[in-house]
Amino acid sequence: MKNMILALWHYRHFILSSIRGELKARFARSRLGALWFILHPLAQATIFALVLAEVLGAKLPHIENKAAYPIYLMAGTAAWGLFSEILNRCLNIFIEYSSMLKKISFPRLCLPVIVWGSALLNHALLLLAIAFVFLFFGHYPGIAWLIIPLGILLISVFAFGLGVMLGIFNVFTRDVGQVMSVLMQIWFWLTPVVYPYEIIPQNLRWLADINPMVPLVRVYQDALLYNRWPDFSTLWLPAIFAIALFMLSFVLFRKASPEMVDVL
Repeated sequence: MKNMILALWHYRHFILSSIRGELKARFARSRLGALWFILHPLAQATIFALVLAEVLGAKLPHIENKAAYPIYLMAGTAAWGLFSEILNRCLNIFIEYSSMLKKISFPRLCLPVIVWGSALLNHALLLLAIAFVFLFFGHYPGIAWLIIPLGILLISVFAFGLGVMLGIFNVFTRDVGQVMSVLMQIWFWLTPVVYPYEIIPQNLRWLADINPMVPLVRVYQDALLYNRWPDFSTLWLPAIFAIALFMLSFVLFRKASPEMVDVL
């Protein structure tokens, strides 16, 4: 693992330039450029808010403020969006850049790291946009917002480790990508993003309690909506799980890397 980290550091300029190149390629011939990365999740959150809050009358328990539900929804979708972007892109990154892997000699782990960096930059832009939307609702930043970097770190490490592992498996068995597209939809609805944890029936709460994304999403919701610190006791298990997957992904990558190019 130490050798791979040193190799990544040696290729840091390649990684940074690739992140810039990827962003420029996405913005090419687009008048709105980076705004598209912000508008898509904001539009999705707005649609959910209008349908669930205005049409179906959904609201948060013990909060009468009409803006509370849209804020809760945007906080949850921001957290989930970071997780899903890193995981889904890492899942297909080796297949997507198979021709490059065959022609150019460089540490193959650079590719998911580039995805990671690009996703973090997109997420930072989204959080900035969300902050302006919150100001429109009259919802101002609080001291608890300082905990968001911890949520970003835990979510991105978890998504990176899981994504790299599944990306390796996907090279050898393409069914992994198909299965994950379905599982991600189920996972989203098992995570309190568009509904509060409190409305989950008691007999089903065990599903939320074993879901590592629940406390990670709640870091955003607690900080951005309620301006309160998370329950740190609930973060130990996701943190250990994320670190374990992260380290395991390096071990698995080192063992599978020599065979990946031949399979691709």
